Amino acid sequence: MKVAITGATGFVGRHVVAELERRSIVPTLVCRPSVTLPPAFARHTVISFDLKDAPEEAFDSLGQPDVLIHLAWNGLPNYKSLHHFEEELPAQYRFLRAMIESGLKNLLVTGTCFEYGMQSGPLDEGLEGRPKNPYGFAKDTLRRQLEYLRRVRSFNLTWTRLFYVYGEGQSENSLMPQLVRAVQRGDSAFSMTGGEQLRDYLPISEVAKYLVSLAITGLDNGVVNVCSGEPISIRRLVEGWINENGWLIDLSLGHCPYPEYEPMAFWGTCDKLKRCLGIQ
Repeated sequence: MKVAITGATGFVGRHVVAELERRSIVPTLVCRPSVTLPPAFARHTVISFDLKDAPEEAFDSLGQPDVLIHLAWNGLPNYKSLHHFEEELPAQYRFLRAMIESGLKNLLVTGTCFEYGMQSGPLDEGLEGRPKNPYGFAKDTLRRQLEYLRRVRSFNLTWTRLFYVYGEGQSENSLMPQLVRAVQRGDSAFSMTGGEQLRDYLPISEVAKYLVSLAITGLDNGVVNVCSGEPISIRRLVEGWINENGWLIDLSLGHCPYPEYEPMAFWGTCDKLKRCLGIQ
């Protein structure tokens, strides 16, 4: 099976590449020309171009892959930037449409739980998207565009809505890296919100396994939540990380405001994910 990946050098991308390698699949990687490649990528075929200027023969340049795992998306973590739908959305759609028109048959794209907007409680794939920030809006619009494209072009689409992911290589602005830096500085306390938000977290190793498994099934899965299905309060999550690592640091709760772009309590349902992968 020939697999290509966009966004291969990103947080999720590096782990997806590693997961494919564990399954003896050597993917072709798409990277921006300005990106510094890690040494581990030296054994891979790397194609460099920006999606905004993707060559017309991109499908052929990537070796006519059976599957494209599309992770690339610029402009994060600024969810409010108009860049997401003014620049990123049209470039993404043009690239993916060209790949499909050139012969791509299986496409997996990573979406976001922000497509659900401010809806609270357990969120399943049957809910209508109600995005409330430019990033969520752009992602949800891309999904709709691809679903319209499927009416005139034959290809399998799996749209994975990622919830909260943590692990090695994630953004320094994310929760766990901020906590780690506070511990390394020797801070007596870690400043955070009140910690009562309920969220859905998965380690990146599990997310990578789910993405690869969904991508290589060759099925038209539609929208699939990639999540744990188990809500956890941010306070309990952080306390668990502290206890697991034996860190000596207290929590300064209520120091930071709650994010205004997401509801206080939401998490994904994972029944469809399990069905797609045959998990009991």
